[in-house]
Amino acid sequence: MPKAKGKTRRQKFGYNVNRKRLNRNARRKAAPRIECSHIRHAWDQTKSVRQNLADMGLAMDPNRAVPLLKRKVVKALEVDVEEGPKELMRKPYVLNDLEAEASLPEKKGNTLSRDLIDYVCYMVENHGEDYKAMARDEKNYYQDTPKQIRNKINVYKRFYPAEWQAFVDSLQKNKMEVE
Repeated sequence: MPKAKGKTRRQKFGYNVNRKRLNRNARRKAAPRIECSHIRHAWDQTKSVRQNLADMGLAMDPNRAVPLLKRKVVKALEVDVEEGPKELMRKPYVLNDLEAEASLPEKKGNTLSRDLIDYVCYMVENHGEDYKAMARDEKNYYQDTPKQIRNKINVYKRFYPAEWQAFVDSLQKNKMEVE
């Protein structure tokens, strides 16, 4: 299909654009973002990846950092030979921060949806332990069977035991006040 007339225009050179800054910013944006904040703050853009990691006490290639020793007969001369000078760790705080973060206990990230919590609370509040009545309830939009409802309630009990106990206590308290 032909192009519409007058829609293409010759590209003009932008004299007011700083090409050096443009290229530098493009290179910086093209470089991947370091997700770990400890490493990102200690990173030096002027150094190579290997140099940056060596300064932090990390290894770029784990096979070279901890080489596998070949099984061969050890001679007396080989035992006396000292290894070359180790690389100096200039930023040990990065390694310490990473170790401290790794030693923290893992957060429990899985939670239940607010809708499921409201559903379970509504069902238990209105029907108690009668799962068949819960299955016939008009708020049972997904047409869960009595077993499925019981499993959802058990999941809520397992995820939030303290909240469940407080909820049951409040139900019993309300029941006492009504009677």
